[in-house]
Amino acid sequence: MSKRRLGSVRPPKRCRSDMDNTSTSDIVIINGNSHPDLANMVADRMGLKNGGCSVFHKSNRETIVEISDSVRGKDIYIIQTGTKDANNNIMELLIMAYACKTSSARSIVGVIPYLPYSKQCKMRKRGCIVSKLLAKMMCTSGLTHIITMDLHQKEIQGFFDIPVDNLRASPFLLQYIQESIPEYRNSVIVARNPGVAKKANSYAERLRLGLAVIHGEQKEAESDEVDGRYSPPPTRNSTPQHAPISSSSRQRTTSVSVGVPEHPVKVKPPLTIVGDVNGRIAIMVDDLIDDVQSFVAAAEMLKENGACKIYVLATHGLLSSDAPRLLDESCIDEIVVTNTIPHEIQKLQCHKIKTIDISILIAEAIRRIHNKESMSYLFRNVTLED
Repeated sequence: MSKRRLGSVRPPKRCRSDMDNTSTSDIVIINGNSHPDLANMVADRMGLKNGGCSVFHKSNRETIVEISDSVRGKDIYIIQTGTKDANNNIMELLIMAYACKTSSARSIVGVIPYLPYSKQCKMRKRGCIVSKLLAKMMCTSGLTHIITMDLHQKEIQGFFDIPVDNLRASPFLLQYIQESIPEYRNSVIVARNPGVAKKANSYAERLRLGLAVIHGEQKEAESDEVDGRYSPPPTRNSTPQHAPISSSSRQRTTSVSVGVPEHPVKVKPPLTIVGDVNGRIAIMVDDLIDDVQSFVAAAEMLKENGACKIYVLATHGLLSSDAPRLLDESCIDEIVVTNTIPHEIQKLQCHKIKTIDISILIAEAIRRIHNKESMSYLFRNVTLED
């Protein structure tokens, strides 16, 4: 007969439902003022209640964050996207993350469907790479993981010292093409400039459609202003002394007449379309729609070359300034974007804008990260061109 040691009590067995409830109770979803509707949709899909967090501004425009619920030892998911008020969106995210860090949260995941300043990821003259600065600020604030969607350049992930999951919205857009565009088999995928050709080629291969590229369009970059770096180097009066060169080596060496040669001036060719769009449905794809002048100009050229209908599909619909009016007056038949950025006001101004909900993808990503499951399922069949 076995004897049980006095004072020792066997722990009660936990049923599966208790374990599930414990795992979900460790998740806290909070959000700033950028996109509360998306945060509520994600929380509803996960069967959770949006955490108590209020973000407001004082009269001097300072940001105040108040978290009413306890976050100690919990996994925090901050849903904050980029909008036209990008600077306030960033400060709200940083202050919320730091507030959770100082309140002893176990992990802090920033869910940023559209990363602000993602287009400033290259060195421009005497400027700086703003995306790297933003990444350093996010890492310092206490974020331990980033979930974003369709970065302007995938290399931005290397700016972060924490894991970054760059989700793809292309499955939603591909499904929309197949189900909502009549006779999509008679379509051609269009890249409005050579820089979007890789993305357009990926869509064309998955849909088994043709590809067209608009060539000669002005790039969306800073104007070539004259600054000190364009000044020619000073020329010396005396010829510098070189080491003696053999006759055979001298025959294989070329030299310039005076100074350093300058770059030839770029002369862009006339705006042309590489590919056939006559009598077909033109579908332009991109990652962001902000200033729409280039889209409108491309659509007019497609119409001139015989395109019967024109669609524009993009992940992020920022639609700044008078973009809704220009789109409404253009020959574009439909603009399809996801709800990574709120654009309800723009939809009231332009009836051509349609929205695809991607909250289910964000909810699934949060669930997999929290349960320590592989994220590869969300990136299946993804290639380097995507």
